[in-house]
Amino acid sequence: MAELNKGLLEAYREKTYNSPPSSRIHTREEAVQFVNQRGFIFFWPINGISLPSLWVAAAGNRPVPDDHDDPGHITWDWKDSLLGKGKWYYGRVLARKNCMISLEMLPFFYALSPNYGEPEEDYLEDYRNGTLPLEAKNVYEALLKEGALDSIALRKAAHLSGTGSESRFNKALEVLQTAFRLVPVGISTNGAWHYSFVYDLFHRHFQNAINSSRIITEKTARVKILKTYLLSVGACQMGEMRKLFHWDTQALQSTIDMLVEEKFVLNYVGMSGEKGSGLCLPNLINTINSQ
Repeated sequence: MAELNKGLLEAYREKTYNSPPSSRIHTREEAVQFVNQRGFIFFWPINGISLPSLWVAAAGNRPVPDDHDDPGHITWDWKDSLLGKGKWYYGRVLARKNCMISLEMLPFFYALSPNYGEPEEDYLEDYRNGTLPLEAKNVYEALLKEGALDSIALRKAAHLSGTGSESRFNKALEVLQTAFRLVPVGISTNGAWHYSFVYDLFHRHFQNAINSSRIITEKTARVKILKTYLLSVGACQMGEMRKLFHWDTQALQSTIDMLVEEKFVLNYVGMSGEKGSGLCLPNLINTINSQ
């Protein structure tokens, strides 16, 4: 069995995560460049899932503190100031967590979404088929009618401002974001702590991604996304990929098989300190033992 060299992996991730002091980013422009280099990243690190994050690239590999005065929280300002500017996609997609996706990679993710025709009609088809909840439909239609709204106004417009409706509203936002139908485009001073997102419909801001996605097959999209992921992390296990992408098992395994066949990665790699085996880039292998 091929065996992962943990030291090589750590050195590899230091480079791709920009975690050493000499590699860290210091400006919004460098943040955009980092997302473009990696293709997609988390905003903050997520336990149990390997992926570069804006936090680590700016502040180093350390926990995110509660102290709002920590210099690493400049990442929050970068994120907020770039909402709606068309520099990247920001939303809750990967592992249902906050992430950034580069404009180059966005069409590949959109190609895997439930959208296939006109955005103003696709959502109704999903609602009729029972795959889009009523709350998500109401949120979508509120934005369709009113244009961009902050979360407070959006809850009211979608009739989800009553007692006990907050969780249903948040679930609707998650459903629409993961389907690339809704996107944060700004910040409002409304709401608790005078801070809330302004939301709008995805197709009003990323029409180029929609147009580019039309010639991308699901197979091509998954191969591109998984290759980009593996180039960022070097090695991973099946469980991490499932949590990150939420692809069905057959589609994920088929994509892995294609990458193994073209020798882009090795499968069934022993990973020190981890149960089971995983995928690994060939240059991170320590030894290959005959069985």
